[in-house]
Amino acid sequence: MSLQLPEVETVGAIVLAAARDAGLDQFSLHDRSVKEDGTVVTQTDHRVQAFIARELQANWPQFTFMGEEMEHRQQARIVGGDDACFWALDPLDGTTNFSMSLPFYGVSLGLVVDGTVQLGVVYDPVRDELFSAARGQGAFLNGEKLTTPDTDIPIRRCIANVDYKRLVSQLAERLVRYPPFGAQRNLGSCVLEWCWLAAGRIQLYLHGGQRMWDYAAGSLILAEAGGAFTTIRGLPLDCRTFTKRSVVAAINAELQQQWLTWIWENDERLHK
Repeated sequence: MSLQLPEVETVGAIVLAAARDAGLDQFSLHDRSVKEDGTVVTQTDHRVQAFIARELQANWPQFTFMGEEMEHRQQARIVGGDDACFWALDPLDGTTNFSMSLPFYGVSLGLVVDGTVQLGVVYDPVRDELFSAARGQGAFLNGEKLTTPDTDIPIRRCIANVDYKRLVSQLAERLVRYPPFGAQRNLGSCVLEWCWLAAGRIQLYLHGGQRMWDYAAGSLILAEAGGAFTTIRGLPLDCRTFTKRSVVAAINAELQQQWLTWIWENDERLHK
């Protein structure tokens, strides 16, 4: 499909303005509720989504909008519909962190065209870091080119971000008992974890199940920075499905293959 895409700087300015309007850089406890799927939501999630949806519609009415806080049926209709171009927004990823005043959460916005993310923006309001990428044009952090470290660091010295609660028990147990990496973290915001990988702050990533809005923008930023990723089964990530997808990622293709191989060797499900 041939079409004129928005300028990533303009999209980034909208995301940044929405975060500031909602006071995402201010730390305090927030009232929260639990949705039907068990995830946490606050009024701030809705405020950020409404702000960004309004601005996107005003500037680019030709693109459909989809946000995490929309009804499931609306989301599924957009993803599975004939409209091949839509925005995928996570207005506040890391809502539990945000509600408890734990300073690690972010806003993520991607533009999906024919199942492929063409533009992505992730904003960290705590550290005032704006990550962005347009396909084929590189990744940036606050306007500076972002490139994953070109290093031959052995996997045993890597820092891995692993979300254990979404992994099957056998694989989780082996990761705890026989970790192939040097240290492990779980920071609680998928959209920022993708970007911290792109910035080389962690070297490996494993997550058992992400929605499209969790990985749309971040996966493009990592790819444009030089990183690599697949599902646990080695399949590519795309935005043609509404189903949760597992993620295995690393700062470069060589580490990604080593990491994926270890997972295959230690997850018996993959041999059935």
